[in-house]
Amino acid sequence: MKAGIIVFPGTNCDRDAEFALKMAGFDVEYIWHDFENIKKYNLVFIPGGFSYGDYLRAGALAKFSPVMKEVERYVEEDRGLVLGICNGFQILTEAGLLKGALTKNKTLKFICKDVDVKVINKETPFAKHIKKESLTIPIAHAEGNYYIEDYDYLKENNLIAFEYVDNPNGSIGNIAGIYNEKFNVLGMMPHPERNSLKTLGNGDGLEILLSIRRALENE
Repeated sequence: MKAGIIVFPGTNCDRDAEFALKMAGFDVEYIWHDFENIKKYNLVFIPGGFSYGDYLRAGALAKFSPVMKEVERYVEEDRGLVLGICNGFQILTEAGLLKGALTKNKTLKFICKDVDVKVINKETPFAKHIKKESLTIPIAHAEGNYYIEDYDYLKENNLIAFEYVDNPNGSIGNIAGIYNEKFNVLGMMPHPERNSLKTLGNGDGLEILLSIRRALENE
């Protein structure tokens, strides 16, 4: 299984992502933001950080990078799975690959702590092999307050991936992560790569990455 990690100017979670993906059994390569062609990857990982310094708003400039046009084709052609974490989630919403938007936290402050999230839809590659009903995963964001006008659409179509047990940022419906309609894209604010070992917490984050790898192997 091969994973590609997209790196933008300002990305700072790429090394964490590499470590966690290797722990989950992936071969890993980096993809620079101005590449216009993505190789044969089973998983494309868009990590956290501050792409382009979060100018205008988080993820707003990154969506114009050449690599994002290729990510759009990757998704449309069902070449593999896309996982966007924190700033990666923000980029996916700005690019229109996921519905809704990420706004300022209700506290208007940066939040960095462990949170518990419930696994809502387990019928996808990202979650079908997760054994637990809830996971403890770190968050670290200032713009993690998820909003969408048509919240019922997400619920009716099972597009909600994770919900916060105790909502830290004001997200509508306690949403911590969502899928696209084809269930080949997941965006989430919590950082599973930062809890991929028990020495980093309890290792819950690895459950998501292992689920992805096992689902891809069984396709």
